[in-house]
Amino acid sequence: MKNLSFLVYKISHYMPGQRISARLRHGTAVLAAVVLFVWAMGAAFISAAAPAQTMDTQKQTQVIHRIIDTINENYVFADVAKKMGEHLLKQLKKGAYKKISDPKEFARVLTNDLRDICHDLHLGADYYAEPPRQRPGAPLDPEEIRRQLSYSNFDFETVQRLAGNVGFLKLNSFMGAEYGGATAVAAMNFLANCDALIIDLRENGGGQPSMIQLINSYFFERPVHLNSFYIRKGDKTQQFWTQAHVQGKRMTDVDIYVLTGNRTFSGAEEFTYNLKNLKRGTIIGETTGGGAHPVRSHYFEDLQFGIRVPYGRAVNPISGTNWEGTGVKPDIEVPREEAFDTAYKLALKNLAAKAKTPEDKRRIETDINIEGYRLLGRKKVKEAVKIFTMNAELFPESSNVYDSLAEAYMADNNKELAIQYYKKSLELNPENENAKKRLKELESKEK
Repeated sequence: MKNLSFLVYKISHYMPGQRISARLRHGTAVLAAVVLFVWAMGAAFISAAAPAQTMDTQKQTQVIHRIIDTINENYVFADVAKKMGEHLLKQLKKGAYKKISDPKEFARVLTNDLRDICHDLHLGADYYAEPPRQRPGAPLDPEEIRRQLSYSNFDFETVQRLAGNVGFLKLNSFMGAEYGGATAVAAMNFLANCDALIIDLRENGGGQPSMIQLINSYFFERPVHLNSFYIRKGDKTQQFWTQAHVQGKRMTDVDIYVLTGNRTFSGAEEFTYNLKNLKRGTIIGETTGGGAHPVRSHYFEDLQFGIRVPYGRAVNPISGTNWEGTGVKPDIEVPREEAFDTAYKLALKNLAAKAKTPEDKRRIETDINIEGYRLLGRKKVKEAVKIFTMNAELFPESSNVYDSLAEAYMADNNKELAIQYYKKSLELNPENENAKKRLKELESKEK
């Protein structure tokens, strides 16, 4: 199988556990070396398998000094860079690395030692068994990048209309708008007529500000200052605003719910932090990973090592700070597995509360009920019970929702609950002939 060598704008180093977000492509494991949040991107690569070199004290010393020079020149906080360098030299002097002969292990230990001081999950050392085929800073072929990234649909995994006219977008990274912009516009136009929108970032490890800008631009009527990046080298700041023009309809009155988990990281955190501070969305799930620094890769060709160095920091125009080390705390904290159900139920509840006429409210109830029967028709009984139960919670004065819930419990062979909810339906509507008939059948079988 031919190796794929291309740039994937995703995060490959999320947490200390190093969850790799690059997917399998045609049976080939694609390793993404990432540049996060960054408009001047470094390059990703795949190293072909090769015999690993053996580390000795001399080589370790060379690598450490090169890393120290690089972080002192580039790391976002000069004082922290100095402390990291001092710590590495102290570890080297006391023989902490003496027994490490595997270069990959050496890179891992160096990363941990650096993070012990800076607590920055974006920073990390890397060993390259062979030189990267695409060197950091080298020209990239935009068409080849676009072709490769299109395989994952630029990480727009799911775009869907749910019952109750709630939109759902599952986005697994923020790839550059110059590549995924057309897909983003198509997704936002598909969702434009929804009354609420759930954005799932639980598997999103970050990406580029240009895509964050583009998607956020659909949620505001006029240009809004989203975020800024302070860059240490040159002592400069770059601002990011929503766009004055978007292709298609804006969603300025649509309720937004963002789903997060502990693997939501970097650019996905910025997206979340922006909406939270602008009070434009409700964040539901877990506190995010806590990485707010743009990063650039540095490759030491003669040593076969490199380091990813955060060279700036996000500065939110409202809070004046960012989420580095703390993550973004959700408005409603629930385990990540429960985030979607919580958001969906809340979205429907809010839509029902805002319904202007009884007909509007009944339309929501009916739409949810229809979805429940679709699930029953596909023999997804447990899911149908879940939908009908939610509908009963949303519309407790409706006889019809309890009738449907009872029917779902009949399909689930739960006669006790089926009887209970048919009785509830009859309490609300004594003329419900279907409930009378079904209840009579169930009670006769119990005798």
